[in-house]
Amino acid sequence: MKKEAWFGLTILFAIVVGIAILMPSPENITNGHLGLLMLALVVVAIMLGFPTAFTLMGMGVMFAWFAFHSRDPDMAVQLTLDLMVQRAYSVMANDVLISIPLFIFMGYLVERANLIEKLFKSLHIALARIPGSLAVATIITCAVFATATGIVGAVVTLMGLLALPAMLKAGYSTQLSAGSITAGGCLGILIPPSVLLIVYGATAGVSVVKLYAGALFPGIMLTVLYIGYVILMAKLRPSMAPPLPPEERQVKLPSYAEKISVTTRSNAFTGLINAIKGRRAADAGVSSKTLLGQLGIALLPALVFALIMGLSYRMLTAPVAGPIDTSEMGFYVGDSAPQDFGGLAEPPASDSFGEPPALETAGNDGLAEPPVASDSSSALEEPAGVASVSEPDAPMSMDEAANTSAEEGKRSAPLTFWIIFGVGLICMLAFYAIFTFARLEIFKMLLGSLFPLALLIMAVLGSIVLGLATPTEAAAMGALGGMVLAIAYRRFNLTMLRESAFLAAKTSAMVCWLFVGSSIFSASFALLGGQEIINDWVLGMDITPIQFMILAQVIIFLLGWPLEWTEIIVIFMPIFIPLLPHFGIDPLFFGLLVALNLQTAFLSPPVAMSAFYLKGVAPPHVTLNQIFLGMLPFMGIQIVALVLLYLFPGIGLWLPGVLYN
Repeated sequence: MKKEAWFGLTILFAIVVGIAILMPSPENITNGHLGLLMLALVVVAIMLGFPTAFTLMGMGVMFAWFAFHSRDPDMAVQLTLDLMVQRAYSVMANDVLISIPLFIFMGYLVERANLIEKLFKSLHIALARIPGSLAVATIITCAVFATATGIVGAVVTLMGLLALPAMLKAGYSTQLSAGSITAGGCLGILIPPSVLLIVYGATAGVSVVKLYAGALFPGIMLTVLYIGYVILMAKLRPSMAPPLPPEERQVKLPSYAEKISVTTRSNAFTGLINAIKGRRAADAGVSSKTLLGQLGIALLPALVFALIMGLSYRMLTAPVAGPIDTSEMGFYVGDSAPQDFGGLAEPPASDSFGEPPALETAGNDGLAEPPVASDSSSALEEPAGVASVSEPDAPMSMDEAANTSAEEGKRSAPLTFWIIFGVGLICMLAFYAIFTFARLEIFKMLLGSLFPLALLIMAVLGSIVLGLATPTEAAAMGALGGMVLAIAYRRFNLTMLRESAFLAAKTSAMVCWLFVGSSIFSASFALLGGQEIINDWVLGMDITPIQFMILAQVIIFLLGWPLEWTEIIVIFMPIFIPLLPHFGIDPLFFGLLVALNLQTAFLSPPVAMSAFYLKGVAPPHVTLNQIFLGMLPFMGIQIVALVLLYLFPGIGLWLPGVLYN
């Protein structure tokens, strides 16, 4: 029997022995103990190879019947069936889960567009001067492709076919090669759009949009740590990642580039400009249309930089709407009202209610007419008490008023903008100073492989994070974008569409059945009182929030060895989530830690699905033990990243705080 099988049987035996020791005697067993027994039996059944979704469903139904039977034996069957229907309907009515099949469909379309081969080759040449360039290109390719697809198995399998033979041929260590592929492929379960984050959000009731925004920087951090480890090992032990020979670093130039390099200069920017202005390029047989097209491609980075800086400057200096001056309309607030109203002032206060003096001196009835002025023009004069009202100034036009208010409310750009602009300008000048025709060809290769995927990712994630679309709407847009990419690369056909739709439906059905089984299992666990026993046990330990966080992450880390991430999320997250409010832990931050921690579910034996994906396509001399050994250093890096995220929570919480608070 293989060592992996012995390892799995040993863990299984330890679980059975632990159940036998910890369970009380039969006469002292309560429903809560039955709940814990159900939890242990589910883990054992899954390790024996039973389907996870139907194991959860079967255990949930059976133990739910026990819970109802202990209360009302006559209604136990009816209540159990009602529970099944209600839980299944609640999963079907969950709007968050609609995005899962769309994201999976997008991933399969991108996978079949054959972009990964072009992406790996272009990154391989672009990073040729970096130590361990093949492994670095592999990790970056896996990160980009995993972000676009979110399917770990597809990424590991394709990179195993593409990158593993190239690294082994270049003399790379088998362990480093296997670890780079498996660890890079697992990034898809952390970097958005991740199905894991959707499943956790639906389970814990956390906004998927905030989870996507929070997981972005931890995913980038983990990718950078992987790359740093590869470069460090290539520096310290060159035998593990030898540098590429010079012939593999060279880029074949097209005929026009070779002619321009000979007749003008090797710098692409100045060479193209001089060739357009001069006659030597024309003598060499290079058309002006070709030169202008290549110059336009060469200017793309500068145009993008100018566009980003211009839009940023406009946003930062946009006028701020000031407070409305209500005094122009006759409305005053607080102490701003003037005290003198001219001839409209109130008369002086008097204690008596006698007639005014002018009326007391009149005739018998006191109603004498006022004297009529001799001059008829003066008969219409205003009373003496009313102040004369001067003519208003000429009214200001609407355009003048808008310009005046814009000038008054216009802000100046902050110092940070000018610092970024200056640094970016220096980088652009340095970029064009070393922009040779070889680098122009590499840029064109990236333009045809990396940038389409990057544009698709930015469109999907940007619309979600900026609040322009819901995850479901963005997933639909991503599926359309994947179809457009397949059409653009001439890989789209009805067979590809049918296969992608079938695989997306198959994977989505698996996830939805998992949710149905998990919902029934969680309800049965709560009915039996298992959650209450765990809560009382944890709270009775009198631990601090830090100790609880460490305990939870250690348990999840250990569960990642025998179980997959789907089983951990749907089975154990409903147990941890109710305890978070007591310790004052943000479910969003806890979810980010869990997503980072669950990378181990694909890298830890004996389940380690990424190892088996790679073994299925690796050469015969690459053993499973070598793949496991190669994954261990990357597991250590994951623990370092987990500690960094816990010590500096702003890595994950800064972006959601800026965008949504």
